[in-house]
Amino acid sequence: MDLDRTRDFYERVLGLTVGPRPDFPFPGLWMYRGDHGDVANAVVHIIGMDPNDPEGLKRYLGDRDLSSLTGSGALDHVAFFADGLSDMLAHLNAIGVVPRERTVPSIGLHQLFLDDPNGLVVELNYPATEKASVA
Repeated sequence: MDLDRTRDFYERVLGLTVGPRPDFPFPGLWMYRGDHGDVANAVVHIIGMDPNDPEGLKRYLGDRDLSSLTGSGALDHVAFFADGLSDMLAHLNAIGVVPRERTVPSIGLHQLFLDDPNGLVVELNYPATEKASVA
């Protein structure tokens, strides 16, 4: 887990910001969407493992090894509802991130799929009507 690359992805791509995080016995970041004064806005919790002291994470979350902190593992992806598809597509294009796009007509959803630096898939869900206005 490269915390700096991961922080950069969620800041640059999704506009989240690093905010307060409890003093856990392992490295990590809480990424916020909105006011840092409300922990409910900490929508992404990123954990790392200190290779020189892995016991803090193991004591808190149970036995872990470095390989468990990459890729999707037991978690396939995370999904967020969003609006502003046109702006997001322009933003992604400007920073060189190419999303995979899908539309689910039966539920009126247009999806963007992105990969974070650790191989976790981030799904952004927009109203399909926004895609129709972009096309």
